Amino acid sequence: EENSRLKAEYFAKRSGLPTVAEDSGIEVYALGFKPGVRSKRFALATENQDEANNNELLRRLAGLPPERRKARYRASVCYLPRVGRPHRHFDGETAGKILDAPEGTGGFGYDPIFFSEDLQKPFGIAAPDEKHSVSHRGRAFRAFLEWYNANIV
Repeated sequence: EENSRLKAEYFAKRSGLPTVAEDSGIEVYALGFKPGVRSKRFALATENQDEANNNELLRRLAGLPPERRKARYRASVCYLPRVGRPHRHFDGETAGKILDAPEGTGGFGYDPIFFSEDLQKPFGIAAPDEKHSVSHRGRAFRAFLEWYNANIV
């Protein structure tokens, strides 16, 4: 939430307009909800960051049974009507677990190693419309749009 708020404040100051900003990450329960806000730069890499992040996460979970690989993607959307005005947060999450090895090449980031409970398949092999229907970002933005349409429009 703090990262999405900071982004919204930054761009609202620059534009003077109502602003929406988002931040998201993956949280693995066995790792104390890491990588979390550090999801984008979990591993130290100069290239192929997604692959390096996935390899680092798999390394840290090596040997853990499936029941200890519980994870979730989380997203926070912040709406700021104007600088200095109260903001609102809208959260979304999707539950799953981390696989032992990548499956598929679809999506991006951790998708090839994330098994979705909703879809009963890895995000890496899910069709884009399937993934979007249950994604953390989609859920957060749908919650924002529902509120916005009921309160602002």
